[in-house]
Amino acid sequence: MFKSLKTGVIAAILVSSAIYAQAQKKISAGTLVYAMKNAEGDSEQTLKFNGDVSKMEIQAGPATIGILNDSKTGTSLILVDVPVAQMQKAAKMSKADVDKQNEAMGGGKLSDFKATGEKQVIATYNTEKYTYKNAAGETHEVWVTNDIEVPRNMLTSQFEGVKGSVIKFTGKGGAVTLKSATEGKVDALSVTEIPKGYEEITYEELQAMQGGGQ
Repeated sequence: MFKSLKTGVIAAILVSSAIYAQAQKKISAGTLVYAMKNAEGDSEQTLKFNGDVSKMEIQAGPATIGILNDSKTGTSLILVDVPVAQMQKAAKMSKADVDKQNEAMGGGKLSDFKATGEKQVIATYNTEKYTYKNAAGETHEVWVTNDIEVPRNMLTSQFEGVKGSVIKFTGKGGAVTLKSATEGKVDALSVTEIPKGYEEITYEELQAMQGGGQ
């Protein structure tokens, strides 16, 4: 009896350990898919990431715009590819450039993070709700989990005030929710190396091409 009880206890420990290990899974490279909701409607955005560097691509008419961001340094690299015009331009953004752009889009420094104790399962992850304030003092919410560990990326890098991985957050422009996180090999990503075939220009020159930018 005691032997079977002991065996049962050991089995339970092994099972719980396996569940815990799975729940704490760390992904250092792969693909993240986000659902975006804003005034313009619903959309889906895919991010590739390798360590602290993430990349997303946006289609703007005939142009494909690649955005790479290093969440550790706060710097970015913008790649503009217009095949019909045989044009490929690359512009680096300093941390100051990135911060300025975030502020212009209603972001800026986030503060006053507070755990609410409210729990919810989002995209299979157990999350907890926090509230926070943006630079304008407006209150929004962010949901985080400890079920999975992924590096901060261009969408979540400002949430240093919470522990865990950001699964959902609301802001001035709408809401962003993680739909899936898939581990997989991703080639090295860099915000400092200009891809072959691209002409490097300044961020100011890129803004001028876009009609002034922010």
